[in-house]
Amino acid sequence: MFPYIGSGPYCFSDSLSMALGQDSPGSAVLEVLTGSPFGFQLIDGALPFFDPFGWDPEVGLTTALDLLGFDCLRSDGETADDAEARLRAAVAEGPALVGPLEMGLLWQEPGSGTAVGADHYVLVVEVDADTVVFHDPHGHPWATLPVSDFLTAWRAEEIDYVQRPFVLRHRFVRTRDITPAQALLASLPGAVRLLEACESGEAGMSPDSLGGAAGLERLADMVAQGLDEDIRGVMARFSVRAGARRLSDAAVCLAESGYTGAAEVLTRQARTLGALQRSLITEDDAALEAGLRKLAPTYTELREALAKELAGQGVVQEV
Repeated sequence: MFPYIGSGPYCFSDSLSMALGQDSPGSAVLEVLTGSPFGFQLIDGALPFFDPFGWDPEVGLTTALDLLGFDCLRSDGETADDAEARLRAAVAEGPALVGPLEMGLLWQEPGSGTAVGADHYVLVVEVDADTVVFHDPHGHPWATLPVSDFLTAWRAEEIDYVQRPFVLRHRFVRTRDITPAQALLASLPGAVRLLEACESGEAGMSPDSLGGAAGLERLADMVAQGLDEDIRGVMARFSVRAGARRLSDAAVCLAESGYTGAAEVLTRQARTLGALQRSLITEDDAALEAGLRKLAPTYTELREALAKELAGQGVVQEV
């Protein structure tokens, strides 16, 4: 195994890792515990993300915290005044994990200023009279925004999975003594269920949304027919980079836990997906299409390998 260490779009895991402080097992483990590596979804038949069918970061954060034995206070609300009051009260106790926010409205990012529907998470460390101070894991420690601008980004109006705006988590408390290794092992039956959902398409998604192999084959067809430039941009800037890192981290974590068969599949997936970045940038669509079709059957392979190894360990999977 060759672990990847470096920059990448890991905003919610990095922010959670900062929030947990010395109790954090690290961003790589947290990302795997969210379940994000275990699937692929083509939302509305058009928007590709290398994470499970029907999954989103809010689901993932809740799952990771539960597996690690942590509780926290999670709140949301409708009004900006309420959100500001909650944020000030939370930060008076300690750093607060805030998000999703609209990344396009975070002014510390070059080229920002327009909502683009890109979700983001940060760790807020201070709120004074008119300024929010926060660690942005996208490369901006001690970033600042006027309170009003921060609230506008925090409303996250263009983020599809936001049910209510101004989501805030703070007061992280360990309620059960669970090691990272125990949490990883406990997460694996859930990983199988996420992979099964990708195959079955049963996740409350729109009728046009596809998961797993079906979604990847459809995406390959889109490439063959002429990929929309906005979709190419999403893949190049985010989804391929994030997906390859997630798979690579999952491969390392599972190998260290003794699940070598699943780890081998994850490594192949990570290498296949990571190699597609060059094809996207150079617009070598023949190579991009071939890589996506090569990747398509591997999610079933991963489910089968992981289920087999769980059965060999005597782990009973919940239906």
